[in-house]
Amino acid sequence: MMNIMNLYIQEVVRRLPEKGREDIALELKSTIEDMLPDEYSEQDVKAVLATLGNPRDLANNYLDRPKFLIGPNYYDVYMNLLKMIIPIAAIISMSSVITNHVISYNGEEALLNLIFEIVGLGIWQGISVSIQVFFWLTITFAIIERVDPNVKYATMTGKEWTPDDLKLMPYVEAENRIPVSEIFLGLLWTAIWGSVYFTASQLIGIYQSSGDKLEFITPTFNQEILLSYWPFVALLIGMEIVISTWKYCIRHWTMKLATFNSLYHLLATVIFIVIVSNPNLITPTFIEYFTNMFSADNGWENWIRPLSIFTFIVFAGVDALSGYRKAKKVKKLKLD
Repeated sequence: MMNIMNLYIQEVVRRLPEKGREDIALELKSTIEDMLPDEYSEQDVKAVLATLGNPRDLANNYLDRPKFLIGPNYYDVYMNLLKMIIPIAAIISMSSVITNHVISYNGEEALLNLIFEIVGLGIWQGISVSIQVFFWLTITFAIIERVDPNVKYATMTGKEWTPDDLKLMPYVEAENRIPVSEIFLGLLWTAIWGSVYFTASQLIGIYQSSGDKLEFITPTFNQEILLSYWPFVALLIGMEIVISTWKYCIRHWTMKLATFNSLYHLLATVIFIVIVSNPNLITPTFIEYFTNMFSADNGWENWIRPLSIFTFIVFAGVDALSGYRKAKKVKKLKLD
């Protein structure tokens, strides 16, 4: 009987801001216990929970805020994704502005003017990207809100909510929940490596100090080769965004999520092997410069490739297996 009560409380507080969850959970538990008779049965608990209503609606009452364009089914996810994605997009946008100006700086322009230009353009780019993220995310959720056939219902079953619907929800211990920080870092990593991939020839290479400035000598990678695989890379970026969004929506690992994560790693491994195996990936000028600078043996790039592939496979395998291991820890309670 405590299990169904704990599930109900979990479904309410997970929709609330983290800083107030513990206090509201204790308050709600006390309220439920006060509504129960001294010697109560499971049916009494269900009757009280039915009186309190759908956990989502009760959470909305605690929040006490109007929701119009984006309804209660998606409003919390929408707002939290905005808070998560906009800072990442703005930071990446401003970072690209700073990087481009630093690399192209030839020392002729006054340093103070350069700083003002970077700050002004960086802020403008950050605002512009933030507006675009806000617009497209809002449009996406507004469309979902209107095409989802179950949006008007209180439960996933399409019927009026009852305590028995809690049987569909897994009870997740605190240590098995996916922290928001992990999701945020995942999205940030996606934005960083995606940006670097499509501008690799401008960022990754040999730098040399020349007087009071840093001169870019030669790029490491052939940008034309990298861009020739852009549809596959874009697919991987999309899959990473789906995984992060999925994690945020359910906040715990499931077998379906773990399987999708494994599929992503399998596809990413195949694409990585294909790209790294391309003999023209590393520029000849970089190979020559690196060989002369470090007195490396000719053909050093031939052992770098298999080492990179092996390392990638190890990390991909560990992450895929970790997803299944975490999913097995989350079990659905059987409420008979």
